[in-house]
Amino acid sequence: MKHIILIVTLMCAIALNSFAQQTPPDSQKYSFTVADCVNYAYLHQDSVVNAGLDVTSAGYHVKEIIGQGYPQISGVASFQDYLKIPTTLIPGEFFGAPGTFIPLKFGVTYQSNLSLTANQIIFDPSYLVGLAGRRTYKELYDRSYTRSKIAVNVNVTKAYYQVLVSIEELRLLQEDIDQLKQQVNETTAQNKQGVAELIDVQRITVQYNSLVTKKENTVRLLSLNYELLKFQMGMPIESNLILKDKLQDVQLDFSGGEAVTTDTTAYRNRIEYGLLETQEKLDEYDVKLKKGQFLPKLTANASYAPSYQNNSFGQLYKMDFPSSYVGLTLNVPVFTGFQHKYQLKQSQITVEKAQNNLVATKNALNLEVSKARITYINGLQTLNDQRKNMALAAEVLRVAKIKYDQGVGSSLEVIQAQTALQDADNTYIQGLYDALVSKVDLDKAYGRIK
Repeated sequence: MKHIILIVTLMCAIALNSFAQQTPPDSQKYSFTVADCVNYAYLHQDSVVNAGLDVTSAGYHVKEIIGQGYPQISGVASFQDYLKIPTTLIPGEFFGAPGTFIPLKFGVTYQSNLSLTANQIIFDPSYLVGLAGRRTYKELYDRSYTRSKIAVNVNVTKAYYQVLVSIEELRLLQEDIDQLKQQVNETTAQNKQGVAELIDVQRITVQYNSLVTKKENTVRLLSLNYELLKFQMGMPIESNLILKDKLQDVQLDFSGGEAVTTDTTAYRNRIEYGLLETQEKLDEYDVKLKKGQFLPKLTANASYAPSYQNNSFGQLYKMDFPSSYVGLTLNVPVFTGFQHKYQLKQSQITVEKAQNNLVATKNALNLEVSKARITYINGLQTLNDQRKNMALAAEVLRVAKIKYDQGVGSSLEVIQAQTALQDADNTYIQGLYDALVSKVDLDKAYGRIK
């Protein structure tokens, strides 16, 4: 009976452990501003994390380059057991038997060799170029890391704004639904009193049902937008995320200033231009590297190698026969089939292409600034017009309802006014998102996002 109880207890413990492992790994609640979301993404988004690992790897590569200039020391140990000692044929003339060969065995059964060799670069153009370009190489990966952070910043900010716009859309939809619901109730009551026709009730009910369906669809899209935001942040989808920022916290007021005048030097603030500048520097170092192939290389070397020989394994290491040397090695390229010459020309062409890319990128980035500036201005003006149109549509609906209640207007006029208000709301929501996105694009174009 005790054994049965023990087995049941163990099975229950295993089952509880398995259940615990199946629970969601992250049920924490987060209440984030857009800046919090961006900072979270810097630590968890895979593209940024991998770019950070590339920076660390580049640092190790720089240390690898520096290490090539240190003394390179290696040791070798060997052991041979000659099961059959090599035989050498000696001419018979040495033994008074001309025209014949006498087989003789030279050597001992056991041999062992130990050696310690050291090499030190004294002059190597390739090493000197690599040493000079190590900081530029590291800078390339640092800037690539910054580019990844900027891209994540833009994506997270846009996704954050998409959620805020969806929330605003739901708010407007709920206002329209509440208003329509009241109108449905009033028209239904008027129909029972014989004041309104049944078709008036049906028209308003159709519009009300369509609006309710649209709200349900928007709720589902809002949930998807939350998941998209968490995906851009590198946050588990099942996490509970609450947005602290509101639409009114986003500064969209246009007061002229920097956005009015095209900044022709803004391209220098862009990480894309900085990356190309760094790549051009590396290409120039590659030209120096190719030129260095025409120069000699000088290295110092030294070796110490004791040798052990004996016919008895037990006595093998009793006596050694050492050898050692120190020396210099000068490697002078004399003729390589013009390979180095044409490799140099290829590297020089690569530098020319990099310079052309810098000019083209400068023009493209200046064009992007102009486009982003104009899009932002147009977006704000359009958004202001859409706000006015939405207010006008609401006023038209109010007047149409008064006229209908007083019996001087038709229900069709009310329906049309309600539809116009919904269209104005939809246009405003789209304009609001476009304006927010254009603000992010403008900041990116001017290089304000770091």
